[in-house]
Amino acid sequence: MKNTTRSPIAQLSRVVLYVSIFLSITASVDSQELYVFSSPASNVPAKSLSFKYGSKWIGGNNMHHSSNASRHMLESQFGISKKMMLRAAVSLTDMYSQKKQQFESFSVLAKYRFFSNDDVHRHFRAAVFLNTVFSKNDLRYDELTVEGDQSVLQGGVILTQLINRLAVSTTLALTEVVDPERWQKYGGSRRFGYQGINYNFSSGYLLLPRKYTSYKQPNLNIYFECIGGFGLDKRFSYTDLAPAVQVILNSNSKINLGYRFQLVGQVERMARSGVYFSYERTFLNALK
Repeated sequence: MKNTTRSPIAQLSRVVLYVSIFLSITASVDSQELYVFSSPASNVPAKSLSFKYGSKWIGGNNMHHSSNASRHMLESQFGISKKMMLRAAVSLTDMYSQKKQQFESFSVLAKYRFFSNDDVHRHFRAAVFLNTVFSKNDLRYDELTVEGDQSVLQGGVILTQLINRLAVSTTLALTEVVDPERWQKYGGSRRFGYQGINYNFSSGYLLLPRKYTSYKQPNLNIYFECIGGFGLDKRFSYTDLAPAVQVILNSNSKINLGYRFQLVGQVERMARSGVYFSYERTFLNALK
């Protein structure tokens, strides 16, 4: 049987192709940089505090979970300064237990914005981040995530460009599995991939309001995100498309609804599609 697995260089070439197509689609739309499935280089405001609830619902049958399994995530973000922020999160799920919702993971993320070129109605920002996830799950899939499927250490860079209403953001990250199974010796081939690259390209459209008269005006945003990854020590790859809508109320509350599905890929993963919902509330100047 012919081996159709691509090398890392081929994977990067394909990523560049997807980016070109993605940018050609989104170059004509307006956007906010409050993405649903990813984070921009911008931080939460300094001295601010936010709380977020998110849920992910997947369907279909799998040897590790039944139909309509779900994951629920609680997180909080702290604006230490205009350049530095922290995020702590926990997740609960029945995707692995097949019985009931139970504690799954705990994670801590630190993001530092090291460059900012701001102007009227436009800016370019760059940030680096480090994310640590401690999960109770055993390794079962090749796909590397920071949602709680595995214990991982992830570091990367985020580049975000805002021009008037258009915002485009790129995230590139190296993900390393820190499960003890990684260092066990096997007589045959390795069971899972323990090292991979994750990427995200995001843009969207600010549908309403067409003209601002008050900060209390509701905002309606439409987003399109391209999310993917590929292995470095075990060859696998996938690319997902994730459209979403977002409503912002009083400039401090966000309601998100999105659908993520696999576009192409060859990878053992929890699910190839899922629905995502979240609600987030930000409290400005809460950390005086």
